Amino acid sequence: MRNKYLNLGFLVLALSSVSAYAEILAKEAIPPKVLDQFYKKHPNAIDISAEKKTHFKQALYEITFKEEKDKETFIELYRDNGRFFVNADNVTTSNMMPAVAYDNLKAAFDTYTIKDTILVVNPNGVGEEYDLTVNASGNDWSVIVDYKGNITQKERD
Repeated sequence: MRNKYLNLGFLVLALSSVSAYAEILAKEAIPPKVLDQFYKKHPNAIDISAEKKTHFKQALYEITFKEEKDKETFIELYRDNGRFFVNADNVTTSNMMPAVAYDNLKAAFDTYTIKDTILVVNPNGVGEEYDLTVNASGNDWSVIVDYKGNITQKERD
């Protein structure tokens, strides 16, 4: 019985822990299946970088790139198997997220600055998530906020 409670405690701790270190991947670290599909859509892409992300409970690769030097930056998300998931958009945060999101950020960080925000709309159903880069106490954090304003993921960059 004691083991059962101990295991349950570890499970709850593991599920509630959302802090980890986010890592930007070099082009060489992107799985070949993902890169193959990406280059089929964007054969002339430059300034490619990627980051492993979780959106809508799916492990994804968030690829940032440009089509031409000194032009707009694009963001696309791909599944591990190389299949395209969705485009993401850089947005300004003013009045985009639900008001409760700002309260939740204040509770999580006390004082913070939102450096940038990416909007990811669920292609398989209802909902959207905001992928924020937040600076708090001199550290950058990758924070995912759902359409209800809840912080679903928080990783230190």
